Amino acid sequence: MNAKIELLSRVPLFQGLSKRQLAQVASFADEIDLPPDRELTHEGATGTEFVVIIDGVADVTRNGELINKLGPGDFLGEISVVTGWPRTATVTTRTPSRLLVMSSQALRSLLHRMPQVQATVLDTLVARAGT
Repeated sequence: MNAKIELLSRVPLFQGLSKRQLAQVASFADEIDLPPDRELTHEGATGTEFVVIIDGVADVTRNGELINKLGPGDFLGEISVVTGWPRTATVTTRTPSRLLVMSSQALRSLLHRMPQVQATVLDTLVARAGT
């Protein structure tokens, strides 16, 4: 658990949280390692997970076109998880990647308990949903 807390403390989304709060976040997330070329989300699919990239790089594509690259500290999946809308893009690991994954239920619980995390996620959701 301490290693997961250390990973979380380096993620901008969770900076400013106390060690106790980071432990709470860690209890909601599963840590996974994936190889390159693993699809994390698929454009148009229903989303059930929120993902934070700890290490690695992922490509974001829409309609088959590369629109963004994500790296350590970036997160994805919040639009579909929070709104229930279909995934807005396909995200695929470009390199070996370490991720923290939360179910939609875990994310909702986290957002309810931690307003500072909620504000960041919702600000990002609004910015991304508008593109």
